[in-house]
Amino acid sequence: MSTETGAVSGSETSRIHNIGYRSYDGTRLGRSYARRSLYSQSLRGSFGLGRSAKSKVLPMLLFGVMCMVAAIIVAVAIAAPGATALPIKYTAFAIYLQAVIGLFLAAQAPQSVSRDLRFKSVPLYFSRPIERVDYVVAKLAAMASALFILTGAPLVILYVGALLGKFDFAEQTKGFGQGLVSVALLSVLFAGLGLVMAALTPRRGFGVAAVIAVLTISYGAVSTVQAIAWQTGSTGAIEWLGLFSPITLIGGVQTAFLGASSAFPGEEGPGAGAGVVYLIVVLALVAGSYAVLMRRYRRVGL
Repeated sequence: MSTETGAVSGSETSRIHNIGYRSYDGTRLGRSYARRSLYSQSLRGSFGLGRSAKSKVLPMLLFGVMCMVAAIIVAVAIAAPGATALPIKYTAFAIYLQAVIGLFLAAQAPQSVSRDLRFKSVPLYFSRPIERVDYVVAKLAAMASALFILTGAPLVILYVGALLGKFDFAEQTKGFGQGLVSVALLSVLFAGLGLVMAALTPRRGFGVAAVIAVLTISYGAVSTVQAIAWQTGSTGAIEWLGLFSPITLIGGVQTAFLGASSAFPGEEGPGAGAGVVYLIVVLALVAGSYAVLMRRYRRVGL
């Protein structure tokens, strides 16, 4: 009697209920598709696409400012009698508008990573066929691409305007190519530094402040010390002081290798030898940013 009761009890506890879930028999798109999707979603999000109308205002406004300034420069150059070239070099455009670029990065880098940390969604990403390296590479690539679009589109406007103004084709094409190399390097460097600062905290406001501090305070400090060195006759130190700010690093590289005019006091830009040091530092910062992000996302339960 007890055996029959135990058997009945066991069958009751082991009963399987059909609650309506169906198995998936379709194609598994895999890790590469997930990585591409994360890149695409992050890139679109940098410009507010796929988000609320409020989220689109600032990135689109900043993008419009960059393009409008380029269009004004083109209009002035074409309207000026006897003009044979643009009043600004392609390599100088991003340097002059660094404040706009910095504001864009400060606003969008935390949006890209801080929300995932704040809402604990990172473990959900890693529960799919996507690994830590995929997440970091996708976020870095998306932010670098967004910055390249922001800085490269105005150069396209400058170039097309120069050709419409019938300026020298070879000279404009060479300058345009140099400008694209410059903003590509700037985009990768700024993306790495911005994401590192934003990933340090789940609070978006702190991330914004950290990015602005790294870009603005470092540039202000370096420019001030360079000016003091120029005034005191220590001109040899000016080119080496440029190693301590992201924007002066880019300025030094393009001065040494891309035919740009130096924005340092007295135009004391680095030569080819010092330019190699500048380039090494830029590449080291990019690699270091990647390493820091990989370490930051080492623990899934962030």
